Amino acid sequence: MQRYLVFILLLLSIGFSSACSAWQTAEPAPLLVEKQSFTFENYTTVGGQTIPEVTVGWESYGELTKAKDNVILITHFFSGNSHAAGKYSADDALPGYWDSIIGPGKAIDTNKYFVISSDTLVNAFPHDPNVITTGPASINPATGKPYGLDFPVVTIRDFVNVQERLLASLGIEQLHAVVGASMGSLQALEWAVAYPDKVERMVSVIGAGAMDAWTIMALEHWARPIRNDPNWNNGNYYDGDAPLTGVTSTLAMITQQAMHPIIMNMRAPKPEVMPKAMLESVTNSSPVLDYLFANSAVRAPLADGNHLLYLVRANQLFVAGHEDSLASGMAKVQAKTLFLPASNDLLLQPYLAQQAVAALQEQGQEPQYEEIEGVWGHLDGLFSIGSKAETLKTFIESE
Repeated sequence: MQRYLVFILLLLSIGFSSACSAWQTAEPAPLLVEKQSFTFENYTTVGGQTIPEVTVGWESYGELTKAKDNVILITHFFSGNSHAAGKYSADDALPGYWDSIIGPGKAIDTNKYFVISSDTLVNAFPHDPNVITTGPASINPATGKPYGLDFPVVTIRDFVNVQERLLASLGIEQLHAVVGASMGSLQALEWAVAYPDKVERMVSVIGAGAMDAWTIMALEHWARPIRNDPNWNNGNYYDGDAPLTGVTSTLAMITQQAMHPIIMNMRAPKPEVMPKAMLESVTNSSPVLDYLFANSAVRAPLADGNHLLYLVRANQLFVAGHEDSLASGMAKVQAKTLFLPASNDLLLQPYLAQQAVAALQEQGQEPQYEEIEGVWGHLDGLFSIGSKAETLKTFIESE
């Protein structure tokens, strides 16, 4: 049980992407990777607006065959980035978040496959030195200042379209598989809908086919603290103080909602009975609250309030295919599909994946469905993914 304590403290102090990496077993010879950058001009969004220049970071693992037919794309979660596996240097404390399943001989075998992952547009943590992304904090060439809210609203389809441009620049026209967790699962499914001829297999981990009213409301709770922070100033804060109070609250809420009460109650300090400080003033904190919010405050400066708002909106807008109904979008899927929701997920609850599965079944397809068991809730898609390693391996290597 001591390992759980170590990893949840990492989660709270350094964020989902790095914390998930800590759950992996240390490798004597780590897979070393290099962060790279891709730039192209004049991208037109789903909403019809043009971004003059787009830059995203990416990294890869394994070797690309001459035929370029062994590619697996990994799409990352809300607070993650392209660092899905390996280390940037042998001295790094932690590997990428899915290092347990990506690497030589692992479920996603880099001896066989060329695995590639990219940062999304409007990445949540643009001030992280290992993140390269275009978003509201980027300089608008028309003004020489950060875009702020002049940056166009972007969607999950836009994330996918940018990835398609990256792959095209490498001469890659076909994906053996696309695999993603949480927001990454939305991208994986959107790939299968938007580019059905290019995707052979799709794996949705802790995901959904569309956002329903309940989930859209839940996501809005992540946005309101930032917009209600006086420093947010309608998105125009780049020449002043950033809305770090709001960002801290948002990160704390994301952390709590991504966990299940079982694991949070196991790891957080035991609440005192009638603590003196809390009786003295409604403004006083407690060890339980400090456990969540103080650690989120440490992470907040690497994030950007506007970027978080844009990510929330992209997720709120999601329905596979961005069409009138989930069924019409899913009708375009030609890939073999595997859905792996987490049974204790309270954020993207299993019924959301089940809706996508049902839509495919109604169209005569045979999607594969299994639930990840664990005590982490939504985070079982990261911490407990190893329990589905054989399922993943079999699916990815199937004919």
